[in-house]
Order: sequence, then C-alpha cells, then structure tokens
Amino acid sequence: MTQPTATAIWFEIPAADLGRAASFYGKLFDEPVALFDLGDLKLGALPGGKGALMQHSAYQPSHAGTLVYFDGGDDLSRLLERVEPAGGKVLRAKTLISPEQGYMALFEDTEGNRIGIRSRG
Repeated sequence: MTQPTATAIWFEIPAADLGRAASFYGKLFDEPVALFDLGDLKLGALPGGKGALMQHSAYQPSHAGTLVYFDGGDDLSRLLERVEPAGGKVLRAKTLISPEQGYMALFEDTEGNRIGIRSRG
C-alpha cells in the first residue's frame, strides 16, 4: 500500500475569462494552453500536465485561499520577467527564503489570482 504524501498532484486556477487567462499563461510559460469546452465548464490545460485553468461559476479568482507555487527552474527571474509583459503584476520580487530553501516570488495573474514561483537560484 502506498502512503499518502503532501506532494501536490493536480491544481486548478480559477479564471473569469479563460481566453485571457490562457493567453497570459501561454506567454508566461512560452507554451500554448490547450482549451477544452465541457459545457458549463471551460478548462485550459497548463503545460506539464499537472494543472489547469478553470472557468465555471464554482471557481472564483482570488488573492485569498490556497497559494500555488510554480517551479521556476534554475532561476525564477526568467519566469518573473515575463509576468508584466503578459499582463500580470509582480507582487513580491525574487526573495531569498534561505540557502537551503532557495528563492520565491509572487505575482498576480490577469484574473486576480495570487501565484508563487520557487527556485534554487
């Protein structure tokens, strides 16, 4: 039997306008977001296959609640530099957490969600 872990296996980011959100995240990750129309639920599959943008009345973009962190690769600065040109807002510049934990930054996407980035460098 496999023991449960605290490792996230899937996440969903609320979107008020899925087209706008897909454009933002496509520019952020420099990869297209695949869009799916499931009737009253609209879904945008994010690169990497571990999360999606969700447009539905049950999903409301917000700064409050759970905070998702994306992997910033070797240096999160490269990803963070794409936030504002794509239409988002940097909320916290690259900040050292500790030498062991690396760095973090926060941004607001085009939908009003607060999202984090982590990297070792």
